[in-house]
Amino acid sequence: MSQSPVSQIFANRPAPDATALTDHEWQQRLEKIAADPRMAEDNIRAQGVVGKFGIPLLLIGAVGLLLTVIGAFSYNLRHALAAFEIGVFTALALSLGSIFFLLVFHSLNAGWIITGRRMFENAASIVWLPWLMLLIVFAIEYINHGVLLTWMGGTHGDYLLEKKEPYLNPGFFALRLLAYGAVWIFLGMRFASLSRKCDETGDRLLGRKARFTAGWGILLFALTTAFAAFDFLMSIDFRFFSTMWGVYYFASCALGSVSLVVLMLAVLRSRGKLSGLVTEEHFHDLGKLMFAFTVFWAYISFSQYFLIWYSNIPEETAWFVYRKEYGWGWLFTALIVGHFIVPFLAIIWRSVKRNAFLLSVMAVFIIVMTIADMAWIIRPMVYTPLATTNGDLIDPGLPGIWLDAAGVLGVLGVWGFFLTRAVEKGYLLPTKDPMLHESMKHANYV
Repeated sequence: MSQSPVSQIFANRPAPDATALTDHEWQQRLEKIAADPRMAEDNIRAQGVVGKFGIPLLLIGAVGLLLTVIGAFSYNLRHALAAFEIGVFTALALSLGSIFFLLVFHSLNAGWIITGRRMFENAASIVWLPWLMLLIVFAIEYINHGVLLTWMGGTHGDYLLEKKEPYLNPGFFALRLLAYGAVWIFLGMRFASLSRKCDETGDRLLGRKARFTAGWGILLFALTTAFAAFDFLMSIDFRFFSTMWGVYYFASCALGSVSLVVLMLAVLRSRGKLSGLVTEEHFHDLGKLMFAFTVFWAYISFSQYFLIWYSNIPEETAWFVYRKEYGWGWLFTALIVGHFIVPFLAIIWRSVKRNAFLLSVMAVFIIVMTIADMAWIIRPMVYTPLATTNGDLIDPGLPGIWLDAAGVLGVLGVWGFFLTRAVEKGYLLPTKDPMLHESMKHANYV
């Protein structure tokens, strides 16, 4: 059967079978989808189901941040700032990973994920919050002439730092931070805005705008994510360098965000929302992504460790020495087991990927491991000789864990509050997306 001229014109545009329809045919399709019982208002709106988590999360966040501030003044500023940053970079990873998946989904015209894509949009749209917290981190570092980022205190005759000063200086650092925020906030809000506007207007051409944005956005996303990881995480030890560092942080972003979406969808499903719209078929594919990025994180982590161990360059190996010599070896082992072996052996099973409850349990576990990964990067640097100048090199251990917990829960509690508000703001899925019908009948064959 030959194609019509209209179909040929739109053959390689987003959703060709939808954009090739006449306006009358498109309206008929929208009416047919709207008449589907699964599209009932009480099934596609949160209606207080998620919002009831918001106030408790906000209270947890407020108490956590208050304790972090108290700890900074009465206990140890470095320790408090490190705990705060662990929370910030976990929240940032969840938002950035969501932006990444939106970039990929729009670039590939992925139809299967449409009924679950709004959760990625919600997490991506609040990337402004962890970015604002990074501004607070920068302000603290700058005012105190370097807390964790000791290079902000000047070169002090350090040859290596003098060579890196054209890049590692507060002025250029601030400009880069503003650029990161501009890119992330634009991308996060752009996709959410286009999607919600399509809910209102049913304009099929908005999908092409999203795809165009995704085309150039991928490059800027990759660069800003990698360099933000260089600036805030790798430069805690300004002598250390790793060409795989940006990818290492990105792996946590991707894995953490897809786990978060699985958890959100599982909670909504358990409350009677998105029934028949997000099925075991969708969880199956999301589980595949969780499994893929579990392996990817392990591959990148091992590759980085192996190359540093093999080359045995002091500037690189010192990063691992600080963690081994100062009592953090247990966390290294915990990450091997918890961040790779356990999820690998669990999610590899088809039955687990197709079970919303079991997959959500693994999602919670992986998010906890993501927090542990951020702790592994940041926390050991608080009490090393490189990081301290006052001779206080003794890590308090368990007695100081309250401050670690306060910083992490404070940030994630506040971030979670804004996430619940975003979920409750509108529909739980793009109601007039040109490829919605594909997702509503999605099925796996492998």
